[in-house]
Amino acid sequence: MGDIRTHKDLDVMNVLVTGAAGFIGWKVTEFLLAEGYTVMGVDNLNDAYDVRLKHWRLEQIKDHPNFTFHRLDITNQRELRELWKLKGTTPFIAVINLAARAGVRQSVENPWVYYETNVTGTLNLLELCREFGVKKFILASTSSLYGANNPRPFREDANTDGPLSPYAASKKAAEVLCYTYHYLYDIDVTVLRYFTVYGPAGRPDMSIFRFIRWISEGEPLVLYGDGTQERDFTYIDDIARGTLFALKPLGYEVINLGSDRPVPLRKVIALLEDLIGRRAYIESRAPHPADVPAT
Repeated sequence: MGDIRTHKDLDVMNVLVTGAAGFIGWKVTEFLLAEGYTVMGVDNLNDAYDVRLKHWRLEQIKDHPNFTFHRLDITNQRELRELWKLKGTTPFIAVINLAARAGVRQSVENPWVYYETNVTGTLNLLELCREFGVKKFILASTSSLYGANNPRPFREDANTDGPLSPYAASKKAAEVLCYTYHYLYDIDVTVLRYFTVYGPAGRPDMSIFRFIRWISEGEPLVLYGDGTQERDFTYIDDIARGTLFALKPLGYEVINLGSDRPVPLRKVIALLEDLIGRRAYIESRAPHPADVPAT
């Protein structure tokens, strides 16, 4: 991948990665370790989906000599502070906040847990960056912020005041908090808006994994809308690589990370049918109001 480190002058390049057992957090941690960083990973290992998958991801990195893991929740500021104190007065060169409640439709059912993790958790981390003098903060955000009415391709300066789901709204709030802490305390912040990340060991609630299971097992494939809605599928390794590049100082910057090749869901289903060798039994349902028509 090439040397993308930006802190070579430091003897120990300590980075805190939250959500280290998550889909993106695990791969970002793996890439950081390969680049010579020392990583402290935190994750609360919640049961938002099968926790065995999170343990499997941790198994892939837990024995690396430059990796330590702590099970805790970023909404618990007291425990977070105690953890940071273990690292000394300037514990990390950067914080990469990948801990989040993800998923559009689930956020409609339980918006409170999304707000607590995505907003309060981010606030706790930003406040500790201020307190301990950590000058670099990366926030994982989402293309869902662009809502239904922005022209494509989406630009980072587009209006994001019309989120369609509590998930998108919580990420919007987290972005605003990041700007406030950049303005008040000169924390260098990069906000990465991820576009429909996919790849090995991804979340089982994501559309591609659900489609594969339903087709393979001969179950009805539940499709909301007519299938013309488009998603900008982006491979996990590209997302992780882009996240590492965001460690360089940028002031305050919002960056779209996507493939810029949106694909209609009907085309995705047809491709999976060819690869699996079975036809999908599609069960059509009305469009979900929280789903954006395209990213």
